[in-house]
Amino acid sequence: MTNQTTTAVVLTEAQKGPAEKLLDLTLNASAHLWHNRPGLDLGGTWHAKRGAKKDVLTRATPVKPGLHVPAAERLYARLVDIHRLNGELMARFASYALLQTEWRDLKVACAALMLVQPHAGQPIKGDDGEVAFNDDDYRSVGEAMILFYEKKSTKMLTPKSVLRVAELLETPIIAELNKMAGFSDAGSKKAPLGRWKRAATRWLAIREKNLPMLQGLVKAGYKETIKNIARKAGYKPSSPAFFEVLGWKQKQASGGHRAVGMSGLTLQKRERFDGVSEMEICEAIVDQKLSYKDVVGRLPKDVGLTPAIMVALLPSLSDRDLRIMTPTLEDLGLMTEPEVRVRWEKAIADATDQRGLQIAKNVRSKDLKEKLVDASDNAAKKAVAEATAEQPVDVMFLIDKSGSMEGAIDKSKEALSRILAGFPVEKLHIASFDTVGTVLKPKAPNRAAVQHMLASIKAGGGTMHASGVRALYQTGFRVPAGSKLVVIVVGDEAGEDGAQLARAFGEYGYQPAAIAVMVNVSGVRGRSIQDCARSLVIPYSEVNIDQFEDPYQVPRVLRALLEAPKLGTAGGAAGAQVAWLERVLATPILQLPS
Repeated sequence: MTNQTTTAVVLTEAQKGPAEKLLDLTLNASAHLWHNRPGLDLGGTWHAKRGAKKDVLTRATPVKPGLHVPAAERLYARLVDIHRLNGELMARFASYALLQTEWRDLKVACAALMLVQPHAGQPIKGDDGEVAFNDDDYRSVGEAMILFYEKKSTKMLTPKSVLRVAELLETPIIAELNKMAGFSDAGSKKAPLGRWKRAATRWLAIREKNLPMLQGLVKAGYKETIKNIARKAGYKPSSPAFFEVLGWKQKQASGGHRAVGMSGLTLQKRERFDGVSEMEICEAIVDQKLSYKDVVGRLPKDVGLTPAIMVALLPSLSDRDLRIMTPTLEDLGLMTEPEVRVRWEKAIADATDQRGLQIAKNVRSKDLKEKLVDASDNAAKKAVAEATAEQPVDVMFLIDKSGSMEGAIDKSKEALSRILAGFPVEKLHIASFDTVGTVLKPKAPNRAAVQHMLASIKAGGGTMHASGVRALYQTGFRVPAGSKLVVIVVGDEAGEDGAQLARAFGEYGYQPAAIAVMVNVSGVRGRSIQDCARSLVIPYSEVNIDQFEDPYQVPRVLRALLEAPKLGTAGGAAGAQVAWLERVLATPILQLPS
């Protein structure tokens, strides 16, 4: 087993393949599988139906809210591949995903795989037929992910996520992937659930023994979800209180074997608020600490969601909820109320994703639109600050605007507008290039200024990455002492020889500490940047430009782009000391709670 402390871990030869795959998954898989609104599928990619571009509407297939199966298949297949190459690395990554990230759907996929993969602590016999030792029990990692509890933490799985683990495993294509990987009997007609039922049963039992936990989940709107978990797990409560809290009337089974909850139940029903005044509804919300989900379905049509009811519900809303509900708050006239505005402004400042860009399309006020865009910028700034916390970093952006970028340059502009505002102006150095480089400077550290700066860029001319480097040098840019230089290239890599570009960096006195490519290809892709990184023996990474369309993925990609493996002369990650990957390897493998 690899050392579980936080000391640096040297990658072994056996880990190089899966290590590269893991970094690629982090950079190029949004891990966003479930969508709660109607969508469109175009070539396996999900698009929101509302506000979709005309070319998407005409070519895409409508999909209902719920699991987007093509995305689930892609992500799960990549996780299976990593597990096949290195089971321990997959166990640590699953533990890392739960403890160190906010990727809800990635956590679900990792937990699902760990629950069914074959390392289950089986006894291994020696030549004499006696048990020599037991295999690693990585299925317990999946159980531990489901059972992990930390009060008020956003790391643990929600009831919806616990149920989704089973639903994902039951999806036909996922079940087939598990069979192909040898995780279950190939002849079985049932989808393998591994230890999900055992873990779900224990999850339910813990909450039954601690009824305030169960009552809190019911108030949060998870009543039906918990019922579905209990049904799927075949849960048998130890007391009628479980059914009472859920307001769940029981019927005797055909075999007549049920004994708990058959009579004498005092059901805690959540009745509708019909015939109840607005003031009484507000009092009930405050007294019972009701959640938004618990209230909206019970409101009578003649009352609906009023400003007073919304104000009463404010304490139950998270910052993320407030940002998402901006259009509703605006419609109710609450954005001019000081109490609401102060709370909303805080939510904007604390944004960790770029969904504000989408929400802004659904509000009328110019001021609110600008604030929601600020939320997007704030998410990028936080990601950059986290990735550069240990050492000052200067970032050189080289934007390919050569003729080969015709038809693709607009994607470069949109992606850059989402991320450039995340960098401090004094640490950001930008040049566009064809055969001549042009230095660019945003007039302010925000999205609007970046868009203004990029607006005049048109595709045309030859490709010489070094011309952008030269232009920055000629304007006087020098890397300050104590700072490291990270170079990020946006384009198709089609240009001069990579070794030639590497020499150019040296000629101008630059020593890049890492180099990355935001891949945007309209024609043929080259190898300039990969070969440059290999010549310089520095960390290299790449991300497809389409990843920047996902508002949740942008901050993750920014963090990962600044930490990547070195390309060896043979093309692997030979001799790499990878900061991000070291954190994964140093993550203790999750243990079941006692």
